[in-house]
Amino acid sequence: MRNNPIIWADYPDPDIIRVDDTYYMITTTMHFMPGGVILRSYDLINWEVATYVYEVLDDTPDQKLEGEKHIYGKGMWAASLRYHKGRFYVCFVANDTQKTYLFTATDIDGPWERQIIEGFYHDCSLLFDDDDRIYIIYGNTEIHLTELNDDLSGPKPGGINRIIVRETREFYLGYEGAHFYKINGKYYAFFIHILKSGNHRRTQACFVADSLEGEFVGGEVFDDDMGCFNSGIAQGGIVDTQDGKWYAMLFQDHGAVGRIPVLVPLHFENDFPVFDKKAPEYIEIPSTRPNYEYKPLVGDDDFIYKPNENHKVHLKDIWQWNHISSNDLWSVTENSGTYRIHSGKISSNLNYAVNTLTQRAMGPACEVTVNLDGSELKNGDYAGLCFLISSYGLIALTKEEDKYYLVMLARESDDKSIFGNLIDNESGVEYARIPIRGNKVILKAYGCFVDNKDECEFYYQDGEEWIKLGITHNMVWKMDQFVGCRVGLFLFSTKEIGGIAEFSKFKYRILK
Repeated sequence: MRNNPIIWADYPDPDIIRVDDTYYMITTTMHFMPGGVILRSYDLINWEVATYVYEVLDDTPDQKLEGEKHIYGKGMWAASLRYHKGRFYVCFVANDTQKTYLFTATDIDGPWERQIIEGFYHDCSLLFDDDDRIYIIYGNTEIHLTELNDDLSGPKPGGINRIIVRETREFYLGYEGAHFYKINGKYYAFFIHILKSGNHRRTQACFVADSLEGEFVGGEVFDDDMGCFNSGIAQGGIVDTQDGKWYAMLFQDHGAVGRIPVLVPLHFENDFPVFDKKAPEYIEIPSTRPNYEYKPLVGDDDFIYKPNENHKVHLKDIWQWNHISSNDLWSVTENSGTYRIHSGKISSNLNYAVNTLTQRAMGPACEVTVNLDGSELKNGDYAGLCFLISSYGLIALTKEEDKYYLVMLARESDDKSIFGNLIDNESGVEYARIPIRGNKVILKAYGCFVDNKDECEFYYQDGEEWIKLGITHNMVWKMDQFVGCRVGLFLFSTKEIGGIAEFSKFKYRILK
């Protein structure tokens, strides 16, 4: 028996499949690299990272955080995951490059082959029909159905190309978030929307047709928020178990921690999906591999790594960089047992720091600790622990006039809505500063996400005592970054490049 939502962390826009006894789920990773994370499960409840689809999406200045370029709120969105005749398919758009990407592999571990599909298909979903014809549905407010070439290079000349569903009522958000299936000879298209009538929250809809040329008929199929601030549970894929039961993997906005996955049972009546009226608070599904031990989705790191046969180092799959990492500016082998970051550019604030190494924040609460050696910092450098979100908070070791200080910074926002843009060149507000002797510290960051509290606090260790530095900071989820907050290790320079920070003994605890 597991609490639902099943993962209290940012795994939005899920799409899900089952291959024999194994479930795979892909979610949006936007600007984080490696990207296109695919999770694996044997019971739909416990999950681990199976793979990342790509190490680098496109080698652009924006994706590399050059200067003040960035892809916050862009990057990889809402992928479609399919398995057809022994091959995995992942299709999605990136809103910075305005391209539609297709990655394919015969094994979930890769290698993944990359190609571009001609056209731009917002919130797309692939369908491989029984006659081997291939289709994609996509769009917002008007949902398009387009037949693709056999090689998925683009639209098929003379193929089906039509609008299958239109939003006809007044809305805040028109139909989007497409998921497309053929089940028992009928075609099912699932969407989300937010109407101006009713509860004013995201709901799930489904439309059904007997053929791709026929009329798609349907409407609302699920409307629930589990009592959570009118935050509708919707958008995601459906999947069947080996014994024929059906579930929808949807997501729900949960404040600063992000958009988190929720399982909802469903069944079919007269060839139409019927969802349970309420998402269950607890859920239990038999495992296809009862004794399987899952790797954690977040965790510790001693930063002891050995290069592989190609002389490359791959960090644990719990980590992702904020944007593309500058591989010549970080190392876990220069000084074994440390994550060593070299400063390579001047940054106005945390948002533009290169090689910030992140893990998802986890609810209901979490804390991380790390040892930091700042003996090679330059004047104007900041290195430390953060909760990375546009309304970020951080604790940092900094150096000024060759003296060391601990500071707590945060980016405040008077606007607590999801709107507004905090991605700019303004510095964070300094709420505390203390001089320290030496240049080595042990830091702690704590985040609480119960009932959308969304607070973070920062501490440093003095002997056996943890001492809070600065304020309790309220984080706000906004569409400017469009992701939940991450805990991160960072270094950025404000005056000169060339400084170095070394992190060691990283510990991560999920608190109940």
